[in-house]
Amino acid sequence: MKKRISNQKITSNLWFDRNAEEAVNFYMSIFKDAQIGRVAYYGSEGFEIHGMPEGTVLTIEFMIEGQEFVALNGGPHFKFNEAVSFIINCASQEEVDYYWDRLTAGGDEKAQVCGWLKDKFGVSWQIVPEALTDMLQDPDKSKTGRMMSALFKMKKLDLKALEAAYNK
Repeated sequence: MKKRISNQKITSNLWFDRNAEEAVNFYMSIFKDAQIGRVAYYGSEGFEIHGMPEGTVLTIEFMIEGQEFVALNGGPHFKFNEAVSFIINCASQEEVDYYWDRLTAGGDEKAQVCGWLKDKFGVSWQIVPEALTDMLQDPDKSKTGRMMSALFKMKKLDLKALEAAYNK
């Protein structure tokens, strides 16, 4: 029997309709530090319970950037929303651009602001330059206020523009 890919105590579970395998492969193509773990399949009872034919993927364990996830094919009962999102902390604008461009492919960036996007599966992500947190922690409220005013007008975050507003 194959073992889990980590000993992480808490694992994020992502409920997909019928495209968990497609979603996992999409994430594997984007994140450099990524691996697939155990895969479980529906038996004959899968159709009875969730309308899934026998042999359809039930769950796929996967890990991206040290974070363990499980993707579940559970049917159309639940949808993703912005109440839960995954933050990608980026060291540079190039890294922000990399993740933004790949995760918005087929997704939705129009309805989101402040670095949030929805990928083509409806999962919400926030692509954030690491320097943003440092700027937000500054006790000089005029600096953080200018930066926040700029931030609230952005979809994809522009580190140079944020730093310019902060340092103005």
